[in-house]
Amino acid sequence: MQKRGFARSHCALILLMMALVLSSCAVATPDLLTPPPVVSTPVLSGTDSGGAADWLQIYFTDPTAPHAADYEAGPDEVLGAALDQARLSVDAAAYSLNLWSIRDALINAHKRGAIVRIVMESDNMNTPEVQQIMEAGIPIIGDQHQGLMHDKFIVIDRADVWTGSMNYTTSGVYQDNNNLVLIRSSAVAEDYTNEFEKMFVDNLFGPDKTAGNPNPKLTIDGTPVEVYFAPEDKAAGRIVELIQDSQKSINFLAYSFTSNDIGKAVMERAQAGVHVSGVMDDGQIKASKGTEYDPFMQAGLDVRLDGNQDGLMHHKVIIIDQKIVITGSYNFSVSAETTNDENVVIIFSPEVAAKYMEEFQRVYGQAEQP
Repeated sequence: MQKRGFARSHCALILLMMALVLSSCAVATPDLLTPPPVVSTPVLSGTDSGGAADWLQIYFTDPTAPHAADYEAGPDEVLGAALDQARLSVDAAAYSLNLWSIRDALINAHKRGAIVRIVMESDNMNTPEVQQIMEAGIPIIGDQHQGLMHDKFIVIDRADVWTGSMNYTTSGVYQDNNNLVLIRSSAVAEDYTNEFEKMFVDNLFGPDKTAGNPNPKLTIDGTPVEVYFAPEDKAAGRIVELIQDSQKSINFLAYSFTSNDIGKAVMERAQAGVHVSGVMDDGQIKASKGTEYDPFMQAGLDVRLDGNQDGLMHHKVIIIDQKIVITGSYNFSVSAETTNDENVVIIFSPEVAAKYMEEFQRVYGQAEQP
């Protein structure tokens, strides 16, 4: 049951006030605050070409938090509050959606006069919440494609991009392990808007899309950032390159890991002395054919099964040398590379990597040893 009312509004207000207080800090101080069910940290501050301050914020879901079972104070409240600030436009690519907070925020943005557009995985458009969004007059385009429209991103006012592994569902927010990233950059927003319009305007999905990312590599306030979309940008090739360049460590959190190319690159670096450790989703390993879990185990790599008993270990994260973070909707699989609609963002920052390493250690600590 999804609970709404004063308690949820109050939690959202508290989260926003916390973000304002922490915005002047490079890293939040966990000893000073009792964390809510989501770990939120404004990691980097600065000004990009669009004039946005605090250009990167990272959120992690925490299914073990005391109020997670009550569906309260999750990152959907933070994202809903951001949607409430939209004035011009909202472009959303959603694999699935049933959160009342996001439904209401999208409808309210539409009522305020913002142009709201949505693309979705066709098979997931039958929820009451999606139907209510369409009944409100918001256009939703289904992919009608054999592959999955697996993206999870929202572009607000062509300035802010929300992305990561989190589906806009109660399970995605309150039961699964996920990450949600806010990037405030007009250049990154241009990339995601361009990808969105391939789907919404041109009705092109999966391998039908042509390459053409306006700003694949850019620097925001001194931090290099790369943006890729699958399948047109051949994301696996770039991921393999970065893994092959690793010198000290590779840490990964993988819901699905069936890519032979990426798996081979990890194995080769492990054989060269690079420390490798990872956590993979238990249920996905048991259900998938060709998972890299068995080869990793046979090679003696430190790979564990997740300890999330009620949900999914749904991250798609690789941390290289504790200074490069790869994240997004992209599972490390053949379907993600060749068939689905996916997005990948790569951030070259020790500060960002440190926050992801905290999440890695938390999930790793709860995982089951083989």
